[in-house]
Amino acid sequence: MARPQKSLFDAQRQEAMQRQAPLAARMRPRTLDEFIGQEQILGPGRLLRRAIDADALFSMILWGPPGSGKTTLARIIASTTQAHFEPLSAVTAGVADLRRVVSEAHERSGMFQQRTVVFIDEIHRFNRAQQDAVLPHVEDGTIVLIGATTENPSFEVNPALRSRARTFVLEALGDEHLGALVDRALHDDERGLGASQALLAADARSYLVNLANGDARAALNALEAAVVAKAPGPGGRRLITIDDIREALQARATHYDRTGELHYDAISALHKSIRDGDPDASLYWLGRMLDGGEDPMYIARRLVRIAIEDIGMADPQALPQMIAVQQAIHLLGQPEGDLALANAVVYLCQAPRSNAVYTAYAAALADVAETRHDPVPLHLRNAPTALMRGLGYGRGYQYAHDATDARVDQQHFPDNLIGRRYYHPTDRGFEAAVRERLRWRDALTPPAPRPNAAAQPGTAADPQARAGEESQIVDDVGEEPQLHDEAPAPRRREAPTRRRGR
Repeated sequence: MARPQKSLFDAQRQEAMQRQAPLAARMRPRTLDEFIGQEQILGPGRLLRRAIDADALFSMILWGPPGSGKTTLARIIASTTQAHFEPLSAVTAGVADLRRVVSEAHERSGMFQQRTVVFIDEIHRFNRAQQDAVLPHVEDGTIVLIGATTENPSFEVNPALRSRARTFVLEALGDEHLGALVDRALHDDERGLGASQALLAADARSYLVNLANGDARAALNALEAAVVAKAPGPGGRRLITIDDIREALQARATHYDRTGELHYDAISALHKSIRDGDPDASLYWLGRMLDGGEDPMYIARRLVRIAIEDIGMADPQALPQMIAVQQAIHLLGQPEGDLALANAVVYLCQAPRSNAVYTAYAAALADVAETRHDPVPLHLRNAPTALMRGLGYGRGYQYAHDATDARVDQQHFPDNLIGRRYYHPTDRGFEAAVRERLRWRDALTPPAPRPNAAAQPGTAADPQARAGEESQIVDDVGEEPQLHDEAPAPRRREAPTRRRGR
């Protein structure tokens, strides 16, 4: 049964709530002409703009940072197309709420031929069962779903639901867009701060736009706090200075989430900057992560990984140095331990680099996985019993320390892998000396060629799988999304977060 019509008291209550709402809510654009930013999806000729203008709605996922306009855009879409708008929050709603909304949508469609847009804010907070409950009704057109999320839909929205909705990426607003929104709010007498006669100093405006970090909600609410707290001056005017904005905003609006998308993007940027030997960019990304609340021990673990993977035998001291840094962080805590991380980042950037051992081990693992497991050569086997000695175990084994230079040329591989070469040291750093010490090996039997393995995603032959910065690989054809680290290992989880890197 459809909901009863709103009474006069309901209208008065809604009007009062609108007056008391924060500035960001009061200034929410009501039409596409008022909407600022997101030209990449709403510009002339774009798919979403054409669909709205043609009243041809389809289900969609709006993915973007906080304050980029996801909720506002959903409301505009519903009002522009004359559809009924039904908002839900995944934080508080459950399957019972979804069933009620779907039932009302059925009646609304049959009685009034009106479509229902169901807007689910923070849709990534719905579990699998709740997301699956929406599927059949999106499939048969009972509802048009608009989901909003700050998290990557590839990992937080079920593949079946993603396949029935188009994903649109909203970007953080630029400084010019935020400036325009601030100016509009200052001069709007009906919904904004026009009646307050507030004036915003030029440097205060720049400061506000800068620290809002592309978040319209943060900018407008900080502006309102500064205006409300400012006592009127001569003529009732309020001059808002940079100190007023600084006190109202307190700190830069940050979108960093140590369990979210930027966590993976930032650690990837840090890893690649170190790999390329850029200490300045590496220190910047380190600062971004620590400023966003990242666990310093997580960063320390990643630096240990970089020392193993990207520095390797070119500088064998890199690994013990990183272990010492990890211990320093454990001993000192923050903020003192942060400087240890900064030292570690610079050390790794200047160190000679080699991934020869990493590549060699990957090649050895590929042979383990792809070749027949022939027996261990008899002369390499221990022979603790008479029976084993009678079978030839240990016969012919040459003890290295009895030979010149403690080096023996005897068969160490199974018969089917004789002549394999995995490790090819570089001429960088300490590994140049290692290369010289292994020249005896190259004078022996020429290395046996290895068949080229196809570069399948997640295999040792796949360059991205060997990149070492927690790549996020998703199979979009009905498979559950997976996070892959740099090797084809099972996905790891660290409680209590929903998905964490190593």
